[in-house]
Amino acid sequence: MPLLMPSSLYGLARPFLFGFDPEHAHELTLDGLAHTQNTPLACAYSAPRVNDPIQLAGLHFPNRVGLAAGLDKNARCIDAFAAMGFGFVEVGTVTPKAQPGNPKPRMFRLPQRDALINRLGFNNEGLDAFLANVQKARFRKTGRGTTSPMLLGLNIGKNAATPIERAVDDYLLCLDGVYPHADYVTINISSPNTANLRTLQSDEALDALLGAVAERREALAASHNKRSPLFVKIAPDLDEAQVAVIAATLKRHGMDGVIATNTTLARDAVKGLPHADEAGGLSGAPVREASNRVVAQLRAALGSGFPIIGVGGILSAADAKAKIAAGADVVQIYTGLIYRGPALVREAARALLRDRSQA
Repeated sequence: MPLLMPSSLYGLARPFLFGFDPEHAHELTLDGLAHTQNTPLACAYSAPRVNDPIQLAGLHFPNRVGLAAGLDKNARCIDAFAAMGFGFVEVGTVTPKAQPGNPKPRMFRLPQRDALINRLGFNNEGLDAFLANVQKARFRKTGRGTTSPMLLGLNIGKNAATPIERAVDDYLLCLDGVYPHADYVTINISSPNTANLRTLQSDEALDALLGAVAERREALAASHNKRSPLFVKIAPDLDEAQVAVIAATLKRHGMDGVIATNTTLARDAVKGLPHADEAGGLSGAPVREASNRVVAQLRAALGSGFPIIGVGGILSAADAKAKIAAGADVVQIYTGLIYRGPALVREAARALLRDRSQA
């Protein structure tokens, strides 16, 4: 991922930064953000947060544009992303134990379509390191020690070495760890890069997982005197019947919201391009249509009151507005930052504010 900076500089720097291997550029960027957050150098990527509040899942979102999970897997740069004007930031996916992820190379740019393919595979430093980084973040504090308006989501998953029939154990371990520190928790069952993970979206497996998670949440809410909302992140590669089953299961187990969607395995939109046949999840512009379709199907199945976070293919203000029009309440971006830079955050947030004020 290229360095994040104001749009006036970003257009000049991007061709140079795209000369790096994508994962190497990604790590260099995170290192830069980690070392400059909470310093005067953070002014290079800071922007005022657009004020467009919305109440969702019992939370006060200061605006409707968030950072999707996967960019900051180890929660190293929370304060840097908070400075960019996001209304909410989601970090992870974290697993109980550290793991290297899949063999390199495992991230590929498809610039002709404003897209990426990755097969990282939940590479992260493990739950203990993740929580230490979360607790170091200063974004919740202002000069008076009051709570920052930005919200923090913590995204949890399973280790690759954990058999799928024991996946619930990993999710519960992670839930126990992240619960006290999260404004909301996301159950990630939709990455295509961990073997068999997406089978957890099937009827019986999802029922068992969400039943266990819901039961544990009740115990955690009592012990921490805090009820953190639970979201479930699903894939775009689902048909309408599968979406309907998931919607019913989310409601049955009292989940607070859904995130639609993760990356896609489909390649129709990039056929013939360099790297198009690489294994992994495709993100960026090519996933936009499928993501919007799933968002619309979820809204039809869930009704008007159930929170939906829309993510997938947002590279412009118009894309963000289309996601809301499809049925999402708020949106997340990731690949758009790589192709557009941090100006996209404010651009999208201002467009959604104008759109709502004109409605």
